[in-house]
Amino acid sequence: MSLEDHIKPYDGPAAGWGALKAVTRTWLGSENALKNIRVMLKTNQNGGFDCPGCAWGESPENGMVKFCENGAKAVNWEATGRSVAPAFFARYSVSQLREQSDYWLEYQGRLTHPMRYDAATDHYVETSWDEAFALIAKHLKALDSPDQAEFYTSGRASNEAAYLYQLFVRAFGTNNFPDCSNMCHEASGVAMGESLGVGKGTVVFDDLGQADAIFVIGQNPGTNHPRMLEPLREAVERGAQVVCINPLKERGLERFQHPQHPIEMLSNGSEPTSTAYFRPALGGDMAMFRGMAKFLLQWDREARAKGEPPVFDQVFIAEHTSGLDQYLAEVDATNWEQIVGQSGLSQGEIELAARMYRKAERVIMCWAMGLTQHRHSVPTIQEVINLQLLRGNVGRPGAGLSPVRGHSNVQGDRTMGIDEQPPARLLDALERRFRFKAPREHGHNAVLAIKAMEEGRAKVFIALGGNFAQATPDTPRTHAALQNCELTVQISTKLNRSHLTVGREALILPCLGRTEIDLQAEGPQGVTVEDTFSMVHISHGQLRPRSPLLRSEPAIIAGMAEATLGKHPIDWSWAIADYGRIRDLIADTIPGFADFNRRLAHPGGFHLGNSAAERVWNTASGKAQFTPCELPRQLVNETVLERGDRPDLILQTMRSHDQYNTTLYGLDDRYRGVFGMRHVVFVSAEDIQRLGFQPGDKVDLVSLWDDGRERRAPGFTLVAYDIPKGQAAAYYPETNPLVPLDSYGDRTFTPTSKFIAIRVEKPSADGLITSSVA
Repeated sequence: MSLEDHIKPYDGPAAGWGALKAVTRTWLGSENALKNIRVMLKTNQNGGFDCPGCAWGESPENGMVKFCENGAKAVNWEATGRSVAPAFFARYSVSQLREQSDYWLEYQGRLTHPMRYDAATDHYVETSWDEAFALIAKHLKALDSPDQAEFYTSGRASNEAAYLYQLFVRAFGTNNFPDCSNMCHEASGVAMGESLGVGKGTVVFDDLGQADAIFVIGQNPGTNHPRMLEPLREAVERGAQVVCINPLKERGLERFQHPQHPIEMLSNGSEPTSTAYFRPALGGDMAMFRGMAKFLLQWDREARAKGEPPVFDQVFIAEHTSGLDQYLAEVDATNWEQIVGQSGLSQGEIELAARMYRKAERVIMCWAMGLTQHRHSVPTIQEVINLQLLRGNVGRPGAGLSPVRGHSNVQGDRTMGIDEQPPARLLDALERRFRFKAPREHGHNAVLAIKAMEEGRAKVFIALGGNFAQATPDTPRTHAALQNCELTVQISTKLNRSHLTVGREALILPCLGRTEIDLQAEGPQGVTVEDTFSMVHISHGQLRPRSPLLRSEPAIIAGMAEATLGKHPIDWSWAIADYGRIRDLIADTIPGFADFNRRLAHPGGFHLGNSAAERVWNTASGKAQFTPCELPRQLVNETVLERGDRPDLILQTMRSHDQYNTTLYGLDDRYRGVFGMRHVVFVSAEDIQRLGFQPGDKVDLVSLWDDGRERRAPGFTLVAYDIPKGQAAAYYPETNPLVPLDSYGDRTFTPTSKFIAIRVEKPSADGLITSSVA
């Protein structure tokens, strides 16, 4: 196929006919079409199951269809008719499987049997559940310290599974909880916790319908959480401002065609999802918000000098905040040259954004990975909070802060105690309820876990879902660290790269998916999740399990715990016989879950509450805190600059439209006009020419980091794209090898995947590398 067959500009709106075609193709391709149509209609419905995709919350209105294109992909991908049984592993060695693509691996279907890696033959062989649990217990009991084990969690794990997992691990004796949240919203939790006293969003779904302005920052709803597009479009229709701040022009942030509106579909019409679009430099968001604050300060002073109403909400500031004077002094001290230079926007553009913000009485600020995966992410998010505090836009209807979470229960997992730095109140509650001494030392996050495995300080790695080997940074280094373990265990629904990155011994433990009936001793069970708006609701699987040997995640955790700890600190078999018992334990120890089981009977579940939304500030000062931070002196790593290396481009990693995290549903990216390929890098036509290349050329991407390691991603096709000069974008996990393990956010350890300084090189015919033209 020619490049023209792979790269075709897409002019349509988000969703619409393209989404319907994609859903139909995925549904028919599941090889389980008749059953799956009924299952899809139960997605996000009362009495049905929670979508295994994103964490976006639900509209309270009932509807026949409450899933989006990517939700349908997630359901059909999980509820496939294809199976990966022992015969598959007898046919393929692990070495052979490593040669296959990530897409091919997951496409093979659902895992059906517990499997043990046989190093002598390089094949996985069938094992029993009892043998698997005994092997895990043997390795855990042989450790010199519980801190030599790492317990990873994916954001798809239910509240019940996450709670049992943290209870087992803490009773075992460690806080080593590397978690998928370490790679995403860690900065949001740190920043909001310090400024507001709570690390979760302060808005609920209904607030979106009352806002005068919604700022959508560093996120791509059309691909990552498509159900967000409907309230954005409705906001535009009622006259609210929807302000998008994102370097890439994303179709979902421009136009949307609702698949459930017949007239719109038949007329092929579409509606805008934004009223303004600002495209800052990568890492320049903090400077933009500082510039907006500088304009607000100027206008407030001018208004007061004229005897006009102030721009700032003086009553809110006086009653509810602390630190204003220090913050405004920092705003005064920041000069426009630095703001404009770092933001990548003109002073006029920043003024326009500030005027739109000032005009709105009620403002919601939403953000995602575009803000959180930088070295200075915490002060950037605190600058967003500062801006909201100036106008009293926290703790009232139609206003607030909303970090939009990724996986369906990543927020709930943290609520349940999946936290390497647990709050003392959680440990105190566990000790009171279960009568054991909880470990108090901080454990390992994802980055520290990789380093511990690399250095031989961690010998056992257990993953509750996910694809740790591919989701983490510095891929070859992470793979080597996992292979340094004595035992690796993967609790999974489908085959992925992590199953092939084995320790000296390895297990694959196949679990039920969200779509499947979970039958335990006391009958069918439901599990709960927490969405991005802190709504907790119950999920009931609908399909017969793909294999009779599948076990639920809570049952697998209980099996590991009982083999390792016996009936300490609870009778694990008793707990999983009826998940209501687990929820009673949660109610005893986790704030906000009193009367948990009864409250789940309400359709749609219940809201956990949010102290900051009620203007109760659990901070050191007892008030919401303005945080003065200097803008970064420069964004590129100082040692790289001191060495004289000037990057050709700054790269951000991102998802394609046929992807959710490391799960690849296909090889297309419809909205960006890419079909049947993933090794592409989006660069402006001017930059491609400046670097001495042509669109369609193959290049190697080399990241610049001064630690003596070469990080290279070879064989990428240059695609000319509407992207600001000096920037590049490419898909992960293919570009995760470029992210240095030691390049992470200050105080968060979140990899800086949205700011990677790279050089673009042309592979020579003899294998030598020729540098690009500067």
